[in-house]
Amino acid sequence: MGFLSKLDVPDDSNRFTPLSEDEQALALEKDWTPEEELKAKRKLDRIIMPLLTMGFFCLQLDRGNISNAITDKFMEEVGVTQNEFNVGQQMLSLGIVLFEIPSNMILYRVGPGKWLTLQLFLFGTVSTFQAFQNNYGSFIATRFLLGITESGFIPGGLWTLSTWYTRRESAKRIMFFYFGNQFGQASSKLLAYGILHMRGVGGKSGWFWLFALMGGFTIVCGFILGFCLPDSFKNPCSTFLPGISWFTERELHILRTRVLMDDPMKGKKKKKINIGAFKKAFSNWRLWVHTFISLCNNGPQRAFDTYAPSIVTSFGFGPLNSNALAAVGLFLQIPTSWLFSWFSDHYNRRGEAVLAGLTCHLIGYIFNRSFTELTHLRGVRYFGVVWTQTFGTFSHPLNIAWMSLTCPDSEVRALAMAMIIMGANIAGIYGAQIFRSEDRPLYKRGFAINLAVISTAITLVLVRYVDDIIRRRKVRGQLAEVVPESGSDEANEKGLKEKGQYPDEKQQPIAV
Repeated sequence: MGFLSKLDVPDDSNRFTPLSEDEQALALEKDWTPEEELKAKRKLDRIIMPLLTMGFFCLQLDRGNISNAITDKFMEEVGVTQNEFNVGQQMLSLGIVLFEIPSNMILYRVGPGKWLTLQLFLFGTVSTFQAFQNNYGSFIATRFLLGITESGFIPGGLWTLSTWYTRRESAKRIMFFYFGNQFGQASSKLLAYGILHMRGVGGKSGWFWLFALMGGFTIVCGFILGFCLPDSFKNPCSTFLPGISWFTERELHILRTRVLMDDPMKGKKKKKINIGAFKKAFSNWRLWVHTFISLCNNGPQRAFDTYAPSIVTSFGFGPLNSNALAAVGLFLQIPTSWLFSWFSDHYNRRGEAVLAGLTCHLIGYIFNRSFTELTHLRGVRYFGVVWTQTFGTFSHPLNIAWMSLTCPDSEVRALAMAMIIMGANIAGIYGAQIFRSEDRPLYKRGFAINLAVISTAITLVLVRYVDDIIRRRKVRGQLAEVVPESGSDEANEKGLKEKGQYPDEKQQPIAV
């Protein structure tokens, strides 16, 4: 079969080799060569990763273009004050938080192909209609609707990755997925620099064209997702092409079996999430710690990202030029985050990577708070902005990859993804009020608040890091009891697996 294969069968119900209800029928036996696995995995990367990353790119364009609009007289022309604008940003985050878990439950039931595609159409449409807002009420309504329609896309994308890839491959793919976010943040500011110059075209403001063009682009990408994104191993077809698979049966067998060999619990997917999964997820204190880490990291980051172009403008740069200048640190963030992700994956140092990222994030706010006194050295102050943008975001996806190792099955993983993204969006609710009108243009109080919040995040990371050290020591003690006569890691690991436990984060941690 070729890269795109039509499966010729007489009956739609038997289009693909069916699995049993709990997906246990697969023989967990490696019957392929390393070359076959590498080829299948590369094909998977070429299909899944660009599509999910593109969706995240569109989401960030639509979510973040408001920060670029405020450099083009958006507040004055719509009739909102800065503090009212902050309320609108809170409504965006509130919409996401309220509908995050329901959205993820729908995705779990209908599959990512249909649900993520529909979401792209929905938030692309809302983003487009933001161009027609003309008062405070319409501003609040569109921000809330945008939050509702975006809710679930990020945890849905993360959960989708977890079903197609093994645990050891997850951190790098999650970071690649978040490149869509980072590239969207950076590109939106460069695109805004050009689009905002369209002020006067058709008698419209520059920000009108900003919303209309970016929202239209998202709708077009929704069609791409609908035609190309495979749903699952059980139904490896896209929403708009239900009879066509991107993978051959042999490739599907390899990809599916390797995932189940890595984590047999991924084969226990049920039709819906049951109450037991909720209990396991919400009673796991480690999941809550990871959620609060993202809650602390993302509030300051969201606030800073919203006002970064305006802060650069306050240094004496032109309003539209400030959008382009505010993109520099975001582009630098992409290779930097890849380096941190490689370190986390290659050396299996999840906690250390998150700790280093948050520490660099903290240093950024130290720079910004200290440089507020250097009113005549705008180059130095601009360096503080670039540094903060470079290190401000990627601790969040690294934290997600770390958290995913504590999930015992796909149901808990789906809920955990929703929990941590909810935490990130709750951060947007309080983060929207950090930079207020009475504190501008230096925002001394705002940067001081950011310092305190990021310090709290670092404390939580240290708690989890020490917990991991203690847990690994405990597991090593259990290993010695299981295979006391063997000193080899391979034999020890085999012994612990026979007891249903695993020695470190390369395998599934002990469920607590």
